[in-house]
Amino acid sequence: MSLFAGIESSNRDAVKPLAARMRPRTLTEFVGQQHLLAPGKLLRRMIDADRLSSVVFYGPPGIGKTSLAELLAKTTRRKFVTVNAAASGVKELRDLLDIARNAVEAGGPSSVMFIDELHHFNKQQQNVLLPDVENGVVSLVAATTANPFFALIAPLLSRSQIFELQPLTPSDVASLLQRALSDKERGLGKLNVTAEADALALLAERSDGDVRRALTALEVAVLSLPPEQRILDLASAEASLGKKQIRYDNLGDEHYDAASALIKSIRGSDPDAAIYWLARMLEAGEEPRFLARRLLISASEDIGNADPQALVIAQATAAAVEFLGMPECRIPLAQAATYLALAPKSNAAYMAIDRALEDVREKALVPVPQHLRDRHYAGAKRLGHGDNYQYPHDAPEGWVDQEYLGVDRTYYEPTDRGFEAELARRLGEIRQRRHRGDA
Repeated sequence: MSLFAGIESSNRDAVKPLAARMRPRTLTEFVGQQHLLAPGKLLRRMIDADRLSSVVFYGPPGIGKTSLAELLAKTTRRKFVTVNAAASGVKELRDLLDIARNAVEAGGPSSVMFIDELHHFNKQQQNVLLPDVENGVVSLVAATTANPFFALIAPLLSRSQIFELQPLTPSDVASLLQRALSDKERGLGKLNVTAEADALALLAERSDGDVRRALTALEVAVLSLPPEQRILDLASAEASLGKKQIRYDNLGDEHYDAASALIKSIRGSDPDAAIYWLARMLEAGEEPRFLARRLLISASEDIGNADPQALVIAQATAAAVEFLGMPECRIPLAQAATYLALAPKSNAAYMAIDRALEDVREKALVPVPQHLRDRHYAGAKRLGHGDNYQYPHDAPEGWVDQEYLGVDRTYYEPTDRGFEAELARRLGEIRQRRHRGDA
């Protein structure tokens, strides 16, 4: 061991950012995630009993995944190995697994392997882990910001407990900010700076549950105060934040969850919610074409014939998005989203085509009736195609009682909402006339 090891460690600690210095040292210091760590909860029981099986901590950045793993290292009596997936390859992983396997074969305990940012491991690297995880040579503790059901291979998922961590509440974040201000050993306590309540509340609110982001902003705010200012006020806190970063992954959970929330808000006739989710996606850099496509689908899937104008507006919005681009296209997108949200709703056309497709796929195909077949080619007349077809426009009311399917099936069942109520009335009259055999 180097004679300067203690000095080197002290120097490294001194240059660490506030967020790294303030990591919790015990489970008592750990804030949040009580749905996992409260007494009696599964994860807490596993920790208290030191019976940790393979677990995956999943959630957005800055909510304590790595800190929780480090606390596990302090509580377990087994060897704890840390690997960063973004900086490690197959060779390093195999070497660590060999060491763990040799220790077990020599009569020692199994190891706990913490892999940070596990989603950076490709399928081959994840497969390397499988045999030793399955045989109990190592217990895997992994942290990932990506949805493990998308990012991890199925065999690894089946051998792991998935724990989803949640963003911290603003009150939890504010309490950690206050702790950092008063902590003289690791925090900013030696600077003797106090903070106004609304300044801390602003930092906590703008952090969106990301403690790392909040502590970084606090550190910037405090260290940039003029020497004579010993109080962190609202203006100084706001100046330290800069432009807000929207947590969003165009290929991950945020993308699909926000899109789902937008469509479900429209379906539920809530224009305020629809506008919020639209704004959140636009501010995060979502492709406007994607949003226009979703609105087009919603216009037919959820509104349909209850308001045929909805599809016209959605189509016009799609064209406007192509013509305008951002930021101007946010306006027609907002117009369409609010119109669709307030339009009467019907999924009758959507259900009709799906029922018909199911019949086409599952049942015997219905032949085209002879009188409906095409006769615009040489020889069709000799085959009898089109014989006895009645041209509806020749009838006074533009309708004749004529078979068009050949079997008795009903697919389209219009609702009594919006314009579709008028279509339901017309359809009812036609079906009654056909039942009576009117000409």
